[in-house]
Amino acid sequence: MVKIIMHGCNGHMGQVISDLVEKDENAKIVAGIDINDSLSNSYPVFTDITKCDVEADVMIDFSSFRAVDGVLDYCAARKLPLVLCTTGLTPEQLEKVEACSKETAILRSANMSLGVNTLLKLIQDAAKVLATAGFDMEIVEKHHHLKCDAPSGTALALADSLNEAMGGKYHYVYDRSQVHQQRDEKEIGISAVRGGTIVGDHDVIFAGPDEVVTFSHRAYSKAVFGKGAVEAAKYLAGKGPGMYGMQDVIA
Repeated sequence: MVKIIMHGCNGHMGQVISDLVEKDENAKIVAGIDINDSLSNSYPVFTDITKCDVEADVMIDFSSFRAVDGVLDYCAARKLPLVLCTTGLTPEQLEKVEACSKETAILRSANMSLGVNTLLKLIQDAAKVLATAGFDMEIVEKHHHLKCDAPSGTALALADSLNEAMGGKYHYVYDRSQVHQQRDEKEIGISAVRGGTIVGDHDVIFAGPDEVVTFSHRAYSKAVFGKGAVEAAKYLAGKGPGMYGMQDVIA
């Protein structure tokens, strides 16, 4: 039985994960942390992370980048493995993630779904054929109107995957409104759409002479991310210090 602390337990994803774990015979949430303690949970909830003294095997974090520093400090001090799902981290926070991974196991992924992590592999194969043949590469991501960061962490992960396949020779363009010039052949364009209740749509477009190839992923429920986070937590429990990813989970 893997014992989990859920950071951001009363947010939407925290509640999705809580419901999933309730039905999982191999996992249990033993404590939650959230500044909002108005909901009724089957586990104790702490509004201050430093006050949480419950023993656990792993923490799942689905919260805000503003809370991530405290999460990293807590997990590093207690050698508690961390599944870090929060996106929109600053460069300084990303450096801190790397530093804390020397103290405890950290699994960080821009997207926890099995489909997206499979897509990351598929587009690399496509890029090696199509981009080499002169196809332009563009990414369009769409999310609900409550999402604050843009572009999404998944869009950046997709761009990084493409760039890795092409030897790191590409750069990213996020906004063309101030650029009055032809598209650079070594750029990856990334566009963000925010509206309604879109859970998460990502299109990777390879646009060539007279033909277009598009890889698409549509998330119809946030449960796909929650399931991945729970599987990641079960995988990470007991692991030694270091950086891990969803590719390790699905390998």
